[in-house]
Order: sequence, then C-alpha cells, then structure tokens
Amino acid sequence: MRPTAAAAVAASTTVLGAGAAVAAGRYAAGAALRPNAGGLPPGFDGPPLTVHGTAAGQVTLTRSLDSLLPGIYGLTGRGCHAVVGNVLETPRPGGHVDGMSPDTVVRRLVRVTRGALRPGTRVRLTPQVYSGSPHDALGLDCQDVLVPGELGPLPAWYLPGPRETWVIAVHGLGTTRDHPLVVLPLLHRMQFPVLSLGYRGDPGAPAPRDGANHFGDAEWRDLDAALRYAVGRGAARIVLIGWSTGATMALYAAARSALRAHVAGLVLDSPVLDWRTTVRALAGRRVPRALLPLAVRAAEARTEGAPERLADATDPERLTEPVLILHGPGDRIASWGDSIDYAAARPDLVTVREVLRGRHGGAWNADPMGCEEALRRFLTPLM
Repeated sequence: MRPTAAAAVAASTTVLGAGAAVAAGRYAAGAALRPNAGGLPPGFDGPPLTVHGTAAGQVTLTRSLDSLLPGIYGLTGRGCHAVVGNVLETPRPGGHVDGMSPDTVVRRLVRVTRGALRPGTRVRLTPQVYSGSPHDALGLDCQDVLVPGELGPLPAWYLPGPRETWVIAVHGLGTTRDHPLVVLPLLHRMQFPVLSLGYRGDPGAPAPRDGANHFGDAEWRDLDAALRYAVGRGAARIVLIGWSTGATMALYAAARSALRAHVAGLVLDSPVLDWRTTVRALAGRRVPRALLPLAVRAAEARTEGAPERLADATDPERLTEPVLILHGPGDRIASWGDSIDYAAARPDLVTVREVLRGRHGGAWNADPMGCEEALRRFLTPLM
C-alpha cells in the first residue's frame, strides 16, 4: 500500500475502530461492485426533480445542475418515461420569466413514452433516452436473438443491414441495452448490421457467478461471445461501440479475443481506463473519503487482480485499430485525464471528441449532433 493510502487507513481505523472501518470499507466496495443495470447510472443518481407542470412541447422542472444540462435525455420516474430536449427558459435567480418561479426550468418535451408527467411527479434525467425495443422506440426493423455465452444465453437485438462490417453496441454502468438506442438511427442510415448486447447481470441475462460487477474484466467474455456470433453470421469486420464499462469491455476484447483480428475499430464513450479511480469514485458516494483506501482494498480482494488486468488491456501500445473517444471533463466516474493521456500515447490511432458538459456515459446526450458527426466520420472508412 502506498504511504498516503496507509496513512488514510490508519486515520480511519483510529477514528472508527478497526472492525467498524473494515466493515464500512467492505460495504462501500460491495456498493461499488454491485451490478446496477436498469437502475440509475452514476452521475445521474442525484436528488430527484419535481415536475411542476407541462404545456404543449414543454415540461417545467425543479431548477438544478441536472435539469440545466444541455442536450437530449430520458426523464424517468415511477411508472413514467419521457424524452426531453434542451432548456427553453430559465429565470435568473431572484427574477421571473412569464410568471415562472426562479426555482424552475423549462425544457422541451419531445414525447411521453410511458405513463404521465403530472405536477408533483418525481423524476430524474437519464442518458437512456429511449425505452423498449428498436422497433417499438424507433420504428427500426429488428430481431430478438440469443447469443450463446459463457454463463448462458445472452439477449440481444439484431438490426439487419447489407454491409459486411457489423457494429456491436455495449452499454455500461447503471444502464441496459436501451442505452445504445441513441445511435441506432445513424447506424441504420449507414446500413450497418447492428447487435445491441445484453450481458451478465442484465435483465434476461445470466447473473454473475459472484454477484459482482468487474468493470469489464469478466464481462468482456460476453462481448467475445457476441464477436463469435457475428463472425459466424458473416461479419467480416466488426466495430465495437461501448459506453462506460462497455467501452472497457471493448478494449478487453480488442486485446484478448481470439477473434480480435476482426475488430476494425473502437468507439468509446466515457471509458473506464483506471480500475482504482472508478472504484474510488463509486465508493465515495457511500462512505467518507478517509475510508476509500479500505474500500479499494476490499474491492481488489473480491476481484483478484482486476486492476492489473485492466491496466494491461488498456495499454495503448496494444492498439492495432483506430479508436474514437467521446468524453469530457465533466465525468466524475471515469477520468477525463486518462482519456487524454491514452490518446496522447497513440496519436496515430486515437481521436478524442471533447464534450464539455457530458456526464459519465452521456457524451451523445450532451452533444448529439457533434458526436454523431464525429461517429459518422470515424465509421465511413470502416464501411
């Protein structure tokens, strides 16, 4: 243990007692590693917002850093889901706009997809803009398929396309395969066959053997199964698109899969490149800062060498294919600095699209037009 970590552990055990400190560290580690697909993604799990009212094409919400985020998001609450766009009106503190309260903000209401937004409804923004299958949410032709995986069948949506280059899309922390729906219209226009994968811990997929999220260290083998599925059905080349730990899974697959020669490119939104940094960020939402070294140690004990394996898989010298990173300094879960360093180490292969106000896994949401243009430019030579 580094001296600073050792000092922090010593201080925490002095204050709480060794047993209580270790128990708190284990609790925080368990919370950080707990699979949370379909819950709230980290970075979007702050205090809920209140719906104050709706009008044609508008919804009025509690004013907060979340409700002021630019871009397109899902708005989810108990029994309801909607799609909201950019901020339309916001009064200055102490002022009013057309009778608005200074504590509210008006966003564009694109549509309500489930339930109703009534005054008093408690909701949160989510990067999962759409809900349901690609056909139900977007009107795109798709098939429900099962990918044979290490732990059992993995649910996936397959969208047919005429090209020999396939795209496999993989969601990340706190989301489901609904999340990649945001890029499916672009991929459909570009005529790529697409596989949107559910993996261990997801609804309808096998549970992890140990009940823990390994940040891609174990989950990548399900992506490897999807590679086998695609190649077995005619894919000559495959582009992997991943969000958060799904991006990390893509890096593992490109480094370790027996089919890595088929991987033609990687698109990484908010990639987790440093295991310990992300564990600390997730655990820090549960315990005081002084206990974070204990939480990291407890998480390392549960995952047996995962930090070192991730460091190996994310070694930029391993890269043989082009990479597009969508990320920004607003991410508090996966380090923006790590992405910049990764790109600086391989400027021949790695391009970064900086999204200034993007949350973790939410680069597209904050800048859909910019991210889609970057994605289109990246994918065109790989067709």
